[in-house]
Amino acid sequence: MKRFLGFVKKEFIHIFRDYLTMIILFGIPAILVLLFGFVISMELKNIRVGVLDLSRDEVTQKITDKICSSGFFERGKDLAGYHELGATLRGGKTKAILIFGEDFSQRLLSEGTAAISIITDGSEPNVATQTTNFITAIIGDYNRELAQTDMPGTLLVSPEVRMFYNPTLKSQFMFVPGVITMIMILICALMTSITLTREKEFGTMEALLASPLKPAQIIIGKVVPYFFLSLIDAILILLLSWLVFGLAVKGSILLLLAELMLYILMSLSLGILVSSIAKTMQQAIFVTLVGGMLPTVLLSGFIVPIESMPEIYQWISAILPPRYFIVILKNIMIKGTGLAFVWKETLILVSFTAFFIVISLRSFKTRLQ
Repeated sequence: MKRFLGFVKKEFIHIFRDYLTMIILFGIPAILVLLFGFVISMELKNIRVGVLDLSRDEVTQKITDKICSSGFFERGKDLAGYHELGATLRGGKTKAILIFGEDFSQRLLSEGTAAISIITDGSEPNVATQTTNFITAIIGDYNRELAQTDMPGTLLVSPEVRMFYNPTLKSQFMFVPGVITMIMILICALMTSITLTREKEFGTMEALLASPLKPAQIIIGKVVPYFFLSLIDAILILLLSWLVFGLAVKGSILLLLAELMLYILMSLSLGILVSSIAKTMQQAIFVTLVGGMLPTVLLSGFIVPIESMPEIYQWISAILPPRYFIVILKNIMIKGTGLAFVWKETLILVSFTAFFIVISLRSFKTRLQ
């Protein structure tokens, strides 16, 4: 028994000395609890709502203030006319627009009813559904307040809902861009990091270095096949989404392919960076899955709107490349926009790619020498 207890003690010491095991045992559960507790929430928060008020009277102002002060929405841009509807929704920041017609309050008093048009961005079906439901409920509450006043007759404000880009609210419009983003991380970053780390772990990298090829050429040669295979995978997903779900690409195919190649290159460079840090394949898998897959699913806006996250998670999301790639995919595939609406996100991805390539190549040269 004494020898057995000594053996158990030795195992405890071995576990406590292994920082990776300690992170898995205590760090991952804490991170998952914090992420799922605060990020995965169906509660609507800070959704930006634009207003096109052609009446500009006391009633329309009161309804707008009631909606924007509910705690679920914040007031966005005040539109000057109908011509700004498309550009405002394509920008991506405004999720819904309230439209009040001319002489709103006069029509409410004279006819007993007046309609508010609610235009929502259907490219995010869950957000669009919740947004319209919440706004409709707030308008219903305003109608009950009207019923309790001393005004003659029955006054009713009726909401008229219209979805842009995804009128039928198909969930595939939300999942396909997220799945493409996730698969690119899975194939490019994970497989690249495993491939290069395996060469170092098995000791075959020295044999490759003895060849006439330079270290950079060896690394590039290792990742080139994954570049083309990942591009084929992305094209296959686009074809399946079109043939099976009816999700056709509304924007430029050439621009979409260029953005896909940019994101693949960024993911490959991330995989090289992980392999320069990891000593074993297990470490490479752990770092890629925890540092790549988990943030892609939870913090990129794939499932939960970024506006509804706590502020600290929004800052973390701002340094994650998948967040910007999902915006690019939704704009090109669903909204049909061009480079004029995604140039900022494209420039950010280019910056990430250049940063990862420089850091990873420098780290690998140092390790290989």
